[in-house]
Parts: sequence; structure tokens; C-alpha cells
Amino acid sequence: MTYLLLFWEFFQTGLFAVGGGYSTLPFLQKIMERYPAWFGSLQLADIAAIAEATPGPVGVNAATFAGYSAAGMPGAILATFALVLPSFILVSLLARALEKHRQNLLVDSLFSTLRPAVTGLIAAAAWSVIQAALLKGTLAGGLIQAFEWKNVALFAVLLGLLFVPKVKKLHPVFFFLAGGIAGWLMGIFI
Repeated sequence: MTYLLLFWEFFQTGLFAVGGGYSTLPFLQKIMERYPAWFGSLQLADIAAIAEATPGPVGVNAATFAGYSAAGMPGAILATFALVLPSFILVSLLARALEKHRQNLLVDSLFSTLRPAVTGLIAAAAWSVIQAALLKGTLAGGLIQAFEWKNVALFAVLLGLLFVPKVKKLHPVFFFLAGGIAGWLMGIFI
């Protein structure tokens, strides 16, 4: 039964997560809420981090990791296959028609309205990842107690570096390595 549920959940995600890999994250959050035994909020943050840090499309990497968390290697293969299957089907069927009608005002309007919707999905996913990475609980104990301050400091430093012109030109791998090394050092010394 787990395999059927995995297939169905990731097929739906692949069908409706328009706009790229980051738009799969809100779907993963809903899957996590429906099937908490598959993965939790900390694992969702790990999924997002590993999916971004590994080569390949973010959505596919996330599906692979989530499927593995839910059902091991068969789950990883099934979730990945289920996620890409709708795109394969839709692109195969619509590529020729889309090229023929791309200059159509209705088609152009459709794509223009999809962009803000996808941006909202990505922002919601980013907020979920930020909460998982920077908060250690609820705000009930007060704002000061809710934040994981060493993570907030690391986030602020790395984010600030993105605005330094010479650093901004560095490859994103630099930031993953810098974040990993800083986290490792903070784990040892703090």
C-alpha cells in the first residue's frame, strides 16, 4: 500500500508542481503532514538542502530523498519515476501544439499568470525551510528563545556575502561548502 500511496502522491506533485523543483516543496510539506511516518519537518529541511546541494533537478532530488525516507531504495525509484512521469506525458503531448500556438494571446496570458503563482509557491516553500532551519520551536517562549541563534548568525553572514560584488560572482558550491564547514566548526566549538 505504501508504494501505491508514494506513486499517487508524487504523480500528483509532478502533475501540479508547475515552475520547477522548488515548487515541489509545498507539495512535500503536505505529503509530510498526511504521512508523518515517511518524513518529518527536520527531514523536509534536509530534503531541501540535499536536493539543492546535489547535482540534478531539485524536484527530482527531493522526490528521490523523500521516497527513500518513506520506503528505502524502491521508494526512491518509485517516487522519482512518479514525479517525472506527468511531465514526460504532458511534454510529449503538448510540445507541438504549444510551439504552434505560442504567439496566441490566450496561451501567452496563461503563462504570464502562472509565473506569479509559481513565485508564491516557491516563497511558501522557502518560508517553511527558513522556519525549519532557524527556529527551534514555537514562539510561545518568546522570540529570543524561538530562534536557533547560531543558525541565524550563519544565515545572516552567508546572505550578507551575497551582496558583496566579488563574492556574488562565486559559484554556489562555495556557499554550500562555507555553510557546511561553518556548521561543522560551530558544532565542535559552540
